[in-house]
Amino acid sequence: MRVLVTGGVRSGKSRHAESLLDAEAAVRYVAPGPVRDDADWQERVAAHRARRPAHWTTVETGDLTQALTTGDAVLVDCLGTWLTRLVDDAGMWDASVPDLIAHVDAAVDRAVSALGGTVVLVTNEVGMGVVPEHRSGRVFRDLLGSVNQRFGAACDEVHLVVAGRVLRI
Repeated sequence: MRVLVTGGVRSGKSRHAESLLDAEAAVRYVAPGPVRDDADWQERVAAHRARRPAHWTTVETGDLTQALTTGDAVLVDCLGTWLTRLVDDAGMWDASVPDLIAHVDAAVDRAVSALGGTVVLVTNEVGMGVVPEHRSGRVFRDLLGSVNQRFGAACDEVHLVVAGRVLRI
């Protein structure tokens, strides 16, 4: 089973994604976001770490393709932070969408589509609001829309979380 869980910030998508793996004996939790040194980011990371079950293994890496090579169930939280790290590391905030799609396709093709176990991916839905004022915001919005479409196509289900409520689409 492959599930993409999407929604806005603080919508409850991470908690929902975690609940989908409650029955799994072993879970690899992949945290692919950027490494930041600010207090707010550290508090968010600590909150996520604190609520994970002790039997889950955590992998903090930007190499999503490598992190997904496992026989365990996998939870990736989240594709939006992974994309931020990918763009930051490549210094590509002024790049066009096609410049990064190869990285996304590799993660989808070699990892998600090839895994035999349960895969739950969390992502943000950022394309429903205003058009960002700055080019980097528009690039990110467009890239994440492409990322979500590609991962969504590789999944069996997509769950939209709004205000803690889940809509299976």
